[in-house]
Amino acid sequence: MGRREDSSSSSSIMKPLSACTTTAEAMEVERAESPNLVEDSIEEGTLVGSDRTSADYYFDSYSHFGIHEEMLKDIVRTKTYQKVIYQNSFFLKDKVVLDVGAGTGILSLFCAKAGAKHVYAIECSQMADMAKEIVQVNGFSNVITVLKGKVEEIELPVPHVDIIISEWMGYFLLYENMLNTVLYARDKWLVNDGIIFPDKASLYLTAIEDAEYKDDKIEFWNNVYGFDMSCIRKQAMMEPLVDTVDQNQIVTNCQLLKMMDISKMTPGDASFTAPFKLIAERDDYIHALVAYFDVSFTRCHKLMGFSTGPRSRGTHWKQTVLYLEDVLTVCEGEAVVGSMTVEPNKKNPRDIEILLKYSLNGRRCQVSRTQHYKMR
Repeated sequence: MGRREDSSSSSSIMKPLSACTTTAEAMEVERAESPNLVEDSIEEGTLVGSDRTSADYYFDSYSHFGIHEEMLKDIVRTKTYQKVIYQNSFFLKDKVVLDVGAGTGILSLFCAKAGAKHVYAIECSQMADMAKEIVQVNGFSNVITVLKGKVEEIELPVPHVDIIISEWMGYFLLYENMLNTVLYARDKWLVNDGIIFPDKASLYLTAIEDAEYKDDKIEFWNNVYGFDMSCIRKQAMMEPLVDTVDQNQIVTNCQLLKMMDISKMTPGDASFTAPFKLIAERDDYIHALVAYFDVSFTRCHKLMGFSTGPRSRGTHWKQTVLYLEDVLTVCEGEAVVGSMTVEPNKKNPRDIEILLKYSLNGRRCQVSRTQHYKMR
């Protein structure tokens, strides 16, 4: 799964525009001025060799403090959770909370501070040891219990919990497939009419012009110092790119692909085929489709959530870019139609297989094609 070298510096803060404004983009997100969300620093971690599959090193990768630093410094992500918890503390008063994939324990700390009766924080990586220390140092050992292990293998000291909170979303929403772990915990421990934070997630699709970067990273392989290395180009085309897309690159409308209700869905619902119809908003070229997601906390007193779209404030999830084999020449009002099939890889369910079918029957361009992508 690719990422642009300069993507960290390109995550500019952009105001939402009406053309692709979604429900979550219209919701309130705390605009913090300082990224210092946690005073404690974690200085030790485990680095993982690159010769292992993502199934092998998934938990080990979360043992390193760097990935947690990136997530904690994601103001949109972390401050939204904080705001949801603090402004809805009446939900947590005298309630038992389960934090799935607790990491450093930041969400558990928010819940404890907001008045939860007890919080069980499950974390499978070595970061669980650090989370225990963080909980103790901050004086919440009597409220937060950190449990090290896989959710599917742990037995809680209590038969039920009132609330499940988790930050399970991956790139393209579903990469790493932590959603099924949340659903497992829901079915095993959540009381009837219990609360899941967040409880809604929506995946969106749009199309962009991106000639310069496609030439630099994809077409480059056709002629490398006079040699044909197009076999690598084939691999580059199949690997979605994680990056921040400039909103001025957007050529079409944005369309909802899939909405997930975490409180009701089954694990199989994360595999789906969805049709799309992207209508050009100007005369331009299309080089790639772009996916992003919104999450919502609909059980709050006031609807809250955030978007990872290109017209919203940047997050560490950025957007997911799928380059097309064809360069589509579109005129305003013309439609690129097709379908997208998403399912976990059969050998490694934390990876994602994407099957894209698209066609355009325009005045200047007629094309129909099927492409495969792998997020790994």
